[in-house]
Amino acid sequence: MSILKIAIQKSGRLYEESLQLLKDCGIFVNNGKDQLKVSVDNFPMEIMYLRNSDIPQYLEDGVVDIAIVGENLLVEKQKKIEIVQPLGFSKCRVSLAVPKEIETDDLSYFQGRKIATSYPNTLKNFLDKNNISADIHVISGSVEIAPNIGLADGICDIVSSGSTLFKNGLRETVTILTSEAVLAKTFKLDDGKTRILEKFIFRIKAVLKAKNSKYILMNVPDDKIGEVSKALPVLKSPTVIPLAEEGWSSIHSVIDEARFWEVIDELKDKGAQDILIIPIDKMVI
Repeated sequence: MSILKIAIQKSGRLYEESLQLLKDCGIFVNNGKDQLKVSVDNFPMEIMYLRNSDIPQYLEDGVVDIAIVGENLLVEKQKKIEIVQPLGFSKCRVSLAVPKEIETDDLSYFQGRKIATSYPNTLKNFLDKNNISADIHVISGSVEIAPNIGLADGICDIVSSGSTLFKNGLRETVTILTSEAVLAKTFKLDDGKTRILEKFIFRIKAVLKAKNSKYILMNVPDDKIGEVSKALPVLKSPTVIPLAEEGWSSIHSVIDEARFWEVIDELKDKGAQDILIIPIDKMVI
């Protein structure tokens, strides 16, 4: 029987969210403390906890079949790996930053200057495309301190909230790329593992769709059902259920999280009342 081997970070920002995604997909992990490889009872999968920087190489070599990893790391490592599904969490960006007293945001500031980074390939490709020649200093660890100790004129690093930059007297100027957690796979999957992966992706999509959607119920005068229904961004058509009170019905539907307030205001304007919003656990289409 085929077993799909998945790699996730053994520590760091992706660890908890990766385990939560597996749990949401109904995959229960026998997570013994300090184990580097664990089994799954209810799905043909084996989990390997690896160092983040090692995952792309393990994927390319086929040591693991799939991995949950930051897209920015795949861009940096430049391995022959396929991204099969964006996951929508651990969003960040790789950006250039300068000491806060530098007033310009123009990329030309970096011409001929020193830039400290843990992402030399990403940075070099970006600078080459923009005809900027700079001295790249590769640093592992706390890149943010480089300008403060005179090692560099600016940095290129991961930015999420920007609080770390602020604490170190830096400010973000140019975004090189945006990133999020993705599910990536090796090109060395056999047919059996491919079928397991397809089932896993099906579960992931159901979870992600549910997280981005809300179930909505409302009471609507019967003469307003047509107008309210047209305002709903539904999958097919809303469910309409007559109420005990004559002249009124209950409408049930699904709306996208991103359009939540926009849709709510429009529904109220068209006569909807007693609007109830319910989170969705899973959503299979």
